[in-house]
Amino acid sequence: MAESKPMNPLEMVAYVLSRQVKDQEVVYIGTGLPMVAAILAKKTHAPNITFVYESGGQDPIAGGMPWSVGGPETYRKSPMIMEMAYSFGQAAGGLVDTGFLGFAQLDMYGNANTTMIGDNFLNPKVRLTGSGGNNDVGSLCEKIVFVGIQSPQKFVQKCDFITTTGHMVDGVGRKDLGILGGGPVAVVSTAGVYDFDPATKRMRIKTLHPGVSADLAQLATGFELLRPAGEIPVTEVPSKEILEILRHEVDPQGFFITMPGA
Repeated sequence: MAESKPMNPLEMVAYVLSRQVKDQEVVYIGTGLPMVAAILAKKTHAPNITFVYESGGQDPIAGGMPWSVGGPETYRKSPMIMEMAYSFGQAAGGLVDTGFLGFAQLDMYGNANTTMIGDNFLNPKVRLTGSGGNNDVGSLCEKIVFVGIQSPQKFVQKCDFITTTGHMVDGVGRKDLGILGGGPVAVVSTAGVYDFDPATKRMRIKTLHPGVSADLAQLATGFELLRPAGEIPVTEVPSKEILEILRHEVDPQGFFITMPGA
């Protein structure tokens, strides 16, 4: 029987992110909620997806929730384990459909920063982890889905540093820059789901989570969000059955779906 405990924002993001995956796709997975979402998708609406973990594990048989993409669960009885370079080579060869990416900053064109905060590269306010696989995934996979907490500090007018090119930089498109793949198709945040306007390539509201208004989403954004014509749809929420799978089968220890301080 499903628990009566209310769904928390991280569970909502994990569910919505899982819905970005279509059955039969090859999905490039990073640490955290992308792992949760991919495993949930495979247990629910997309049983035939193929996992590609950033560290090289290919489609392991389901076990415990990995702590990271380097965890042993990402290799468990895998039919193939590849070095990271070959793993990225899969994406360069057009063999990966969707890649999940996080970010420290994201601008209206889907350019992401995971390198530094500040205007001085040699003396930044905050030195971040750097690209890791962020640029590779963003430049090589056919579709990119970003996931993260929404705030004006993270949804910014201009990234302090562009680690990963989205749709456009200084008026120049990704194809003009010789970057492969179709670029970002969605952003899943704690407030809603966004896509990109086909003509301008700017971020546009697609759905908003229950209780979130367009004005509230705008307050949590450092640039002007485009709004669709007409009424903005409300994001679909998980059923009790799916929430139970998420809590008891996908991440039973709550590594990634427990709210901080809970």
